[in-house]
Parts: sequence; C-alpha cells; structure tokens
Amino acid sequence: NEVYLFNNDLSIDEIIEKVKENLPSNYNREPIRQRLFFRQSSLNTMTKLDIEFEKSTIEELNKKFLDSVVSILPRKASYYTESLCDFYRKPDEHKLYIEKAAELYDKNNEGSMEALSAKLERIFKENVKPNSYLKIKSGWFGQKVEIDSIFDSSEEAAELEDEFKDDGNKHFLSSKKNQLHDLYSELFYNDDTKLNFIDKSNRYEFSLKGFTAIDDEGVYVIEFNPKRSADFRGTIYVNIEDFAVMRMDYENVNSLKRIKLLGFSYEEITYKGTTIFSKGSNDKYDLRFIDKVFGRKMGVRRPLSVIEKNKYVKGRRKQNELSMELDIVNFNTEKYELVVFDSELISNGEFSNSAENETVKATYLSSYNPEFWEGYNIMEPNKAIREFTVSDK
Repeated sequence: NEVYLFNNDLSIDEIIEKVKENLPSNYNREPIRQRLFFRQSSLNTMTKLDIEFEKSTIEELNKKFLDSVVSILPRKASYYTESLCDFYRKPDEHKLYIEKAAELYDKNNEGSMEALSAKLERIFKENVKPNSYLKIKSGWFGQKVEIDSIFDSSEEAAELEDEFKDDGNKHFLSSKKNQLHDLYSELFYNDDTKLNFIDKSNRYEFSLKGFTAIDDEGVYVIEFNPKRSADFRGTIYVNIEDFAVMRMDYENVNSLKRIKLLGFSYEEITYKGTTIFSKGSNDKYDLRFIDKVFGRKMGVRRPLSVIEKNKYVKGRRKQNELSMELDIVNFNTEKYELVVFDSELISNGEFSNSAENETVKATYLSSYNPEFWEGYNIMEPNKAIREFTVSDK
C-alpha cells in the first residue's frame, strides 16, 4: 500500500483554509482553446395533466375537444444532443466552433403539436371577431389581450419561422454556447455559484478520510456534510502540494429553491454531479470533465377563463367564454456530460481571430447510430441513448 509522508501535519480546518487561500492562483484565467465533447440529455415527464371542462360558448371548444388535447400531449419526452467542438474562453467572453453535432428526439410529438396549434388557430379565427379583445382570468388575476395583436403575432411567428430556417439554424450554436457558459460559470471557484461548500465553508463539516492519487499527484480525500440548513454533501480531492481541488463529487440534500404561490409551484429538487480538473502547461488547473444532473418540478393548479369581449357590437360586450380548471405537474431533468480532450493556451489575438460557425446544423437521428461518430473521440453513450428509438406511428 502507498504511504504518504508529511513534514507538516495539517488539521482539516487548516487544509480548507489553504484551499481558499490558493483559489486565485490555482485556476486558469488565461485565454484557452479546449477541444471537447458535450452531451445534453433533456428528460420531461408530466405526472399529472388534468383539465376539467366547465363551460364553453364555442361549439368546437367542448369537453370532447379538450379531452382530445389532453390525450395527444406527450407524457414523456426525451431530447438528446451531442457536439464535438472547440470552445474558446476568456474570463469575460467565449466563442464556440462546432465541428459535428447530432440530435435525437421524436418528431412525432412535434407534428402532433403543430397540428393542434393549426386547429386552434382555425377555430379561433372562425369564431372570434378581429376587433374584439380577450380577458384571460385565473382567480383574481386578469390580463387583457387584443385579438388583432394575436393574429399579427401569429403571422409574425410564421415569418420568423421561415427566417429561422433560412438562417441556417443559428439557434443550435447559441443554445450550446449558453449551456456551456452556464456550466463553466457554476464551477465552485466562481462568484454566485450554488456550489458554496468552499466559499461558505463555515456552513459545512469537513472530515479527512484518507489519501489517494490523481494524475500521479497525492491528494487528500475529504468528505463534507452540511451544518443545519446548508445544501450539499459530498467528497473533494485536494492536492497535497498546492491545495487545488482536483475532483469533487456532490449532491444536494435540500431543495435549492422552492416557490409555491397562488396555485403555481416551482422546486429545484436535484443538483448533483462530478467535476474533475487537471493541470495545464502554465501549472494552472482547468476543467477536464463534468457529469451534472439538474432536476426541477413545476406545477399549476388554478382555474382558467378566456372571455371574448367586444365594445363595438350592440348589446352586452361578452361574446364568448371558455372556462376550465387546470391541475398540471411536470418534472424536468437536464443531464450534462462534458469531457475535454485537449487544451491549449492562446493569445488574446488568437482568441479575437477565432471563428464561430453560426450556421452549423445538428444531424437529426431517429435512433442512436454508433457509426455517426466513427473516427472521432467521444464519450461512451449511456443506456438510455443507446436504446433511444422513435416508434412508428
């Protein structure tokens, strides 16, 4: 067995203080290019979808129609993306070049929603006067919406969709950039991160469990647990020489955010993962690997009324009304996996000259195809991705 010899036997509190003291000097802040593989898995599960019909003055918007809407809305939906890319980073700016990307999802769900949207639009135009306005009410709350603005926004949406297609799907690049930005900004040494067990170390209990090696470097193995109302527990691996955190495994023990107000609810119920850092050519540490899961629960339990009113017709202003009760609970889980294959420090000039391919498109796959990534370095797909396939219907 390995034996570690020390010329200074530090207490656990002293080790944590050394970690905090060395944070500014241990982690890279210079411009860098990282070749990485990035996988996002988005899993959506609707555990409750109850729409109780109460009243409608539009013949087609009846209980049978609402039941049919409920029946076609997918209770479960999965969306996966995989990207091989070059990520250029500075502390205050980043750029992304995607070499190759794939996305897996069920287009049948997309088609069902488009058909539903088209049917609702037709019913709306046939039964509602253009110079009316809608009063949308939920309990005491109400909002006035002009009908003309809805028709105009519908036409604008169609125009935007055409522009979106013509412009080469810039959304894919921007969404990946935003996701990577969020992952990097949530690293434990940044400001305002949820992972506060170093910055707010007084809220946690630390214990030294032993020693091991990472990348041939000796590390302390330190467990941490929350005191009172702190949010996380886990293990950090701290370099014996420079006190850099080289790896962390963490999971939340409390909901990170909980809002429940007037029938609306939101709760961040899962926040866990593993993060690994490695030392670069400048003896500073940078990200090498992330496996992170973020889970949320959202719900609404409220009455909903949509009332058409028109001040230009004789008689009473109310023209039509649709009333219902909503009881919806939805769980969303986002899983992020990132591995850095190569890192290279670059100059500010090289960063400025780096290019983005804004018109890159992800290749749609209806089932996982291992040949798609043949010849490239990627992460092994998990069981859910390997078994993903779109059913014929």
